[in-house]
Amino acid sequence: MKNYKIILSATLLTLSACSVNKVKNTSAGSDSAKNQSSAPAVSASLFAKMQIKPAVKIGDAVELKFTVYNDADTARQFCKWHTPFEPLMSKYLDVKDASGQEMQYKGAMAKRIMPPPASSYVKVNPKDSLSTTIDLLKAYDITKPSKYTIVYVGQNMSGLTMKDSVEFVYEGK
Repeated sequence: MKNYKIILSATLLTLSACSVNKVKNTSAGSDSAKNQSSAPAVSASLFAKMQIKPAVKIGDAVELKFTVYNDADTARQFCKWHTPFEPLMSKYLDVKDASGQEMQYKGAMAKRIMPPPASSYVKVNPKDSLSTTIDLLKAYDITKPSKYTIVYVGQNMSGLTMKDSVEFVYEGK
């Protein structure tokens, strides 16, 4: 009988703990649903591509062209935070040399309010694209000759998808 009471108490304690977790998960789910409703949904019709010259001489600007495409029949928007469509305010690119060493980001790191305000979104018309160009030397410590790989890592904030990376060789004069 004594074992029965212990087992029953342990079972009730376990069940009550499960119900508390269930309530916590439900409220967390509603918070994330609120955050998702204020940001545009990631869509396969809104994607980005990067372009860079295959070889850049040391001392020249390392210009990266960043283009957002909208293949949809309706206008779409993305958050410009963590993209080149705003001044350098965050690290949204991983830049690595041939040995795999990541180049240090030396730009500003902005603190953000959430959710992003409406002014943080950029509209892309149907079947259209927007492009901008940045000089990577202004934000990354690229100094030595090497082959570099650039990967966009700002998808979670911007809502943009990008499948490919780009590479360039930084070479002596």
